[in-house]
Amino acid sequence: MGAQKEVNLQIQGMTCAACANRIEKGLNKIEGVENANVNFAIEKTKVVYDPDKTNVQDFEDKIEKLGYHVAHDKQTFDISGMTCAACANKIEKRLNKMEGVSNASVNFALENVAVDYDQGQVTAGDMMEAVKKLGYSLKVQSSKEETANNKGEEIRHQTGKFIFSAILTLPLLWTMVTHFEFTSFIYSPDMLMNPWVQLALAAPVQFIVGAQFYKSAYKALKNGSANMDVLVALGTTVAFVYSIFLGYEWQVQGQTGMPELYFEAAAVIITLILLGKLFEVRAKGRTGQAIQKLLGMQAKTARVIRNGKEQEIAIEEVIVGDVVMVRPGEKIPVDGQIVKGESAVDESMITGESIPVDKKTGDVAIGSTINKNGLLTMEATKVGKDTALSQIVKVVEEAQGSKADIQRVADKVSGVFVPIVVGIALVTGLVWYFFVAPGDLRSALVPAITVLVIACPCALGLATPTSVMAGSGRAAELGVLFKGGEYLENTRNLNTIVLDKTGTVTKGEPELTDVLPEQGFTEEEVLAFVASAENNSEHPLAEAIVKGAKAKGVQIQETDSFEAIPGYGIQASVDGKMIFVGTRKLMKRENIDVSSVEDNMADLESDGKTAMLIGLENQLAGVIAVADTVKETSKTAIQRMHEQGLEVIMLTGDNQRTADAIGKQVGIDRVIAEVVPEQKADEVRKLQQEGKKVAMVGDGVNDAPALAVADIGMAIGTGTDVAIEAADITLMRGDLNSVADSVQISAKTMRNIKQNLFFAFFYNSASIPVAAIGLLAPWVAGAAMAFSSVSVVLNALRLQRLKLKGGQ
Repeated sequence: MGAQKEVNLQIQGMTCAACANRIEKGLNKIEGVENANVNFAIEKTKVVYDPDKTNVQDFEDKIEKLGYHVAHDKQTFDISGMTCAACANKIEKRLNKMEGVSNASVNFALENVAVDYDQGQVTAGDMMEAVKKLGYSLKVQSSKEETANNKGEEIRHQTGKFIFSAILTLPLLWTMVTHFEFTSFIYSPDMLMNPWVQLALAAPVQFIVGAQFYKSAYKALKNGSANMDVLVALGTTVAFVYSIFLGYEWQVQGQTGMPELYFEAAAVIITLILLGKLFEVRAKGRTGQAIQKLLGMQAKTARVIRNGKEQEIAIEEVIVGDVVMVRPGEKIPVDGQIVKGESAVDESMITGESIPVDKKTGDVAIGSTINKNGLLTMEATKVGKDTALSQIVKVVEEAQGSKADIQRVADKVSGVFVPIVVGIALVTGLVWYFFVAPGDLRSALVPAITVLVIACPCALGLATPTSVMAGSGRAAELGVLFKGGEYLENTRNLNTIVLDKTGTVTKGEPELTDVLPEQGFTEEEVLAFVASAENNSEHPLAEAIVKGAKAKGVQIQETDSFEAIPGYGIQASVDGKMIFVGTRKLMKRENIDVSSVEDNMADLESDGKTAMLIGLENQLAGVIAVADTVKETSKTAIQRMHEQGLEVIMLTGDNQRTADAIGKQVGIDRVIAEVVPEQKADEVRKLQQEGKKVAMVGDGVNDAPALAVADIGMAIGTGTDVAIEAADITLMRGDLNSVADSVQISAKTMRNIKQNLFFAFFYNSASIPVAAIGLLAPWVAGAAMAFSSVSVVLNALRLQRLKLKGGQ
């Protein structure tokens, strides 16, 4: 098998989980398809396949053959540089060869090209770059980008149909209400009781508004399966046709009074299902709000320097290598490297840190973060789908499009549910006709129709994906990116958290912690000498001392001479005096007595600090200590993990004494120290062999083997790289609270899914017997069925308001 590829396709025309199940089965049967996964809630399918055996066109053909449609993004570009039809032909061929482009059509006369493409695979910027290499240029013709799955348009269309249906159904509903004894005083015109007037009102609802149900049902049956629309079409058609028969019988026989018709039942069922669908579309749109919020963070335009001139262009037109100007208060449009200027940048949308980060020449700037107070010139290094924000959106979309294991069970049930319900309805009708009300077709049809209508498994199909969408979306807002629904599901099962030390529990940067001067010296004096001596060193500990001294306002002097002595420390001449900073061996070499500070040294080292001795000429001046300090939030976060019943273990390459000191400081249960990176994965395996469900939390680079071996791998504080490939969960905030958050979000989401599944299963299981024994009217069943889906989606939406104990 060749290298596998992955594609995401937007699907139109699905009405329930049975549709999704059928498409998934059809795609999985194609030779070369490794795995196809259809998500009914977001109307997308993800296909992993071998490009040597099959291609995207095969998938689209299969989906169309099954009676559904693959939606594409559409965009029209103006072309400059064409001189003849051959130019047009060349551009058209190049665009059509691009992965993700389904059709590109160049109009030479109008000098434009219309492209149908999948934005998940290719962007406008990619197409512009490809055409630029041919010697032409593309420019987005309109800022109004159309997407095939326009929810606003769908809502307007459904609203119009509902209003039309409701106007025709209301008179029928009125006549039905007046049938009840307690409402008999309500006036109802005799004309509305006439069967042919009722037929005239019900027919447009049945065959114009209800046409979508017939079309979908026909396609489903044609392909040898049944979906929700089969039940609706079957139930309402039986009621409608039987009412025509009763009306004809009434007229032929010249009966007095009015016959008991079911036109209103059919019309009300269709109208209420349409209303339910309208609410459902609106609610489903809200489950994707997290992605819309993320996309809303993106800048719309960029100010670039081209041909020596500054010009403002659409964000899609920025290409790698462009020089971009960012003024104070503006959003940084794309990822890049600062080539000129200094500023503070608000990166809270990526890292969650509210304090702006100082940026200077050579630093990396992240797209969609905010430049606070300085003019920055930067070179674009990542654009379009490669930017940090696009990668985050991709992770969230993939998580929302993937299936949790629990959903597969629901899919299997909903796949066989419709045929079973048709069977139950048939048995119900026969039992009523032969035993309950012998020979009375009217009495037999009503419960059978009610069973058909009330048993639609819509709620079952929506139960899991809507919760996964809302849960993973809320998690993204809180800085937790789940790579897939299975990780969102399984994180709650963890019982052991393994933490890397450097950069995870600690800040990962050494800081000056202690200055202990000997008698005859002041703290400022000692620090000034040491900082001046270390100022020429590139060692991380030296940088920490110099940075700490500057923060205290200490004056740093130039050195007359400087020498690093491997294994000992350094020696330097400052203001004519020799300074020695280093180990006991260095002091011994210079005949400096350190016995008076041995206790202080031992205390500092037992606290996990690196202590250095300071000698001035031939006299001991004091002790200075540097340490990789613990993050302010680590202790609280580990306490939260303990409250969740998790065992917390620290795995580090540091020496045992330093590691124990850090572990004790933050309340870690167990410390495994002096472990080289290659051995970390083995340590995780040992824990798993003890029967533990283990999450490994690391930086996503050095800890990659351990992250891969763990039941759940979490990459923390990874900034622009997002460590997408290294971990199952990416924690965007450099804060261990995100570990506790991920476990809490997983538990809450799974509880929400179980609530939805219980409601859906309970609703269908309990309502079928009630309908079968004749205790429900068909129109009541229609209303209950329609709003069961809405209630499931609304329950899922509660996850978007999720508050965590961490105070976020």
